[in-house]
Amino acid sequence: MNHNPENLAARAAPAVFVVLWSTGFIATKYVLHNAEPLTYLAIRMAVVVGLMAIIFAIARPKWPDRIGIAHSVVAGILVHGLYLGGTAIAIAHSIPAGLSALIPGLQPILTSTLANRWLGERVTPLQWTGLLLGLGGVVLILHDRPMSGEAGWGWLASGVSLVGITLGTLYQRRYCGRIDWRAGNLVQYIAVMLFFGIGAGLLETNVVHWTSEFVLSLAWLAVVLSIGSIGLLYWLIRRSAATSVASLFYLVPAVTAVMAYVLFGERLDTVAIAGMIACAGAVFLVNRPARA
Repeated sequence: MNHNPENLAARAAPAVFVVLWSTGFIATKYVLHNAEPLTYLAIRMAVVVGLMAIIFAIARPKWPDRIGIAHSVVAGILVHGLYLGGTAIAIAHSIPAGLSALIPGLQPILTSTLANRWLGERVTPLQWTGLLLGLGGVVLILHDRPMSGEAGWGWLASGVSLVGITLGTLYQRRYCGRIDWRAGNLVQYIAVMLFFGIGAGLLETNVVHWTSEFVLSLAWLAVVLSIGSIGLLYWLIRRSAATSVASLFYLVPAVTAVMAYVLFGERLDTVAIAGMIACAGAVFLVNRPARA
């Protein structure tokens, strides 16, 4: 048995990534006590741009050409703009943090089926079974929950976040794979900072309560999530552990739900728990490697 520290780190990294990613939903709930969603995101992205600019200045990676910049802007708006914006708006509209993690948590299912179509690969019967199982899980989770008024807008925002992260991931893989991640991320975060800044200026009051809760949560989201977890994800992919990330990603809603239960007293009924288990099984089926 190989106990090489680097191999152990590679084995632990996917689980660490899932836990860190899950904390993003929790920290978002804290920052939204003190600022509107687009305003908070504009501030977060400004901090991230500053950090990425420092990383870029130190590493001095190759800057992308005009086409690469354009692709990075599109990927950034999809991955960060629609995903983060949709999640924050959903939580701001009283969708529980545990459930707000669920809809975008189905991203591996949608990505797998769309990627197979987009890349010309056959969707297996097992993958279709997983997709249907996942949709059934969503139905169970949304059973008997308000879908109109403020909650309706929240669920719509969750759906937008799912579409954004799915299309953005596919776009990133297809068009941004050869762009250095530090340069590409800097371009993406600049574009998203402007995206959220314009949205906040047009749609919100821009009032921020600079409490310690807001500052600490913002720092966690900017440094640990936007820099740390994304950097870890790229490291995992370089280590050929992307499959491990995909297979573990279904844990994000469950881990978030446990955190939200402990911190906010959010509860899930038996039907919703059954739905989460169904979604977990769905992602497992979709990402299960085919037999040779």
